[in-house]
Amino acid sequence: MSPRLRHLTTLEHLPRETIERLLDRAEALRDACAHGTRKLDVLAGRTVLNLFFEPSTRTRTSFELAARRLGADVINFDIGFSSTSKGEELFDTLHTLEAMHLDAIIVRHKHSGTPDELVRHAMSGVSVINAGDGNRAHPTQGLLDALTIRQHRPDFDNLTVVICGDIRHSRVARSDIHAFSTLGIKQIRLCGPTPLMPTAEEFPHCRHYDDFDAAIDGADAVIMLRLQKERMASIDLPDEAAYFAHYGLDQRRLARAAKGCLVMHPGPINRGIEIAPDVADGAQSRILEQVGNGVFVRMAVLNEVLAR
Repeated sequence: MSPRLRHLTTLEHLPRETIERLLDRAEALRDACAHGTRKLDVLAGRTVLNLFFEPSTRTRTSFELAARRLGADVINFDIGFSSTSKGEELFDTLHTLEAMHLDAIIVRHKHSGTPDELVRHAMSGVSVINAGDGNRAHPTQGLLDALTIRQHRPDFDNLTVVICGDIRHSRVARSDIHAFSTLGIKQIRLCGPTPLMPTAEEFPHCRHYDDFDAAIDGADAVIMLRLQKERMASIDLPDEAAYFAHYGLDQRRLARAAKGCLVMHPGPINRGIEIAPDVADGAQSRILEQVGNGVFVRMAVLNEVLAR
């Protein structure tokens, strides 16, 4: 049996057994809390801190709901009114917070590698969970995407999954690829304009496309990504209408996929740029299911690192 996690900063190199244990636990906790209508007390007496240095709606809210549904106390750290706005170093902030006897810190930061730096500098037994760092990793998103697919198509060794859009700057794409590869998904296709694609050396086991029609042909699930303009330097891209024409998911393109192809998106959605509104809201969309699964996956992760 793989050892219990103390921290979760990335899915890369995480054993398949650990990932499957977290997915199984997410479903068990979903049932135990009656899909969120019943509060559990498995983390009673534990204190969880949301430390978000970047804006977030889904991730921050779902981590808070997850912790509260497990009975933990939750503190939301307001960066705008903290000493970091006065120039305090991140690690001084960490040690100050540790002195208050926290059990877990959930961190989102614009710089890749920040959660691992917090793990290395922590002086207490606090657990660190990565809620997204730069363009490197978003492990709980990777887990919830894998769970959403598994609930509909558990036959991973027969599946083809397409990830389309700004892959180069996407921490979601990287965590999805790590999760899907470890869980044995048959074929992972990456598609996007050349300036927004990773190098072939970064993901040699994935198939790379610049033609979305070819990439989505026969696919069982398609994950659309938004343009990460806040992480781009000077990249020459087509205007939004031209981008949608080449890389947007509409009904015509979806018809090229396998019957019942799952439509997914980590959010926030830019309608009419990466996905047509009628597809985002259509019968094959699993976008809101992803949001719901996010709470149960984060409950599973918190339970993994904090349960006595």
